[in-house]
Amino acid sequence: MEENRIKNAMRFYLMATSLKYKIRSGWDENHWNVTKERIESIAEHVYGACILAISLDSEFDFNIDLNKVIKMLVIHEIGEVLIGDITPFDNIKQEEKMEREHDAIVRVVGNLIKKEEIISLLLEFDSKTTKESIFAYHCDKLEADLQAKVYQDMGYQNPLDQQKDNVVLKNEKARRIVENGATTAFDVWYEWDKPIYNEDEIFLKMLDFVKEHDTQSLLNNN
Repeated sequence: MEENRIKNAMRFYLMATSLKYKIRSGWDENHWNVTKERIESIAEHVYGACILAISLDSEFDFNIDLNKVIKMLVIHEIGEVLIGDITPFDNIKQEEKMEREHDAIVRVVGNLIKKEEIISLLLEFDSKTTKESIFAYHCDKLEADLQAKVYQDMGYQNPLDQQKDNVVLKNEKARRIVENGATTAFDVWYEWDKPIYNEDEIFLKMLDFVKEHDTQSLLNNN
């Protein structure tokens, strides 16, 4: 019995941590073609979202169960171990993507004793109906926005006129954003995601703050 539990725990650990070796598709040559030698892994994005949640919970009163939020953020991408990182621009409908993710996480979780708890956290995250799931979702989205700005401020984002193979810019909404005055990759990210935070003033202010500030200079600001 104990040996089976150890085996189940190790299987889950090894599968879940393989996210360390899977690249975030949004930065690859078919999307934003970030020129950094090694671009962000899915696991690094998850870590960033967790740190963002801790940071915001420290400074503002969101009245949430932070431990639950962290668990949601840690597990919400685990299905990508099997299906990879699917972006909104990969010609897969949101419903199909969610179905794939749910099937994948069931397979990754395997026979863990607390598998139902883990799966229920993913379902709650996807529902966006509780304080914790909404906060976690906003952290997940904002972390990607922030990473886009970090890459831009580090000089790794290609100018918009050098993005001929970018599937994002073939999207009608993205093209309208550019036509309406976006001049950088982050401008597109900013306009695309800003409506997500319409009812969350702190997240909106965070997004506006990073738009107006160089992230690299903030590292040296004590």
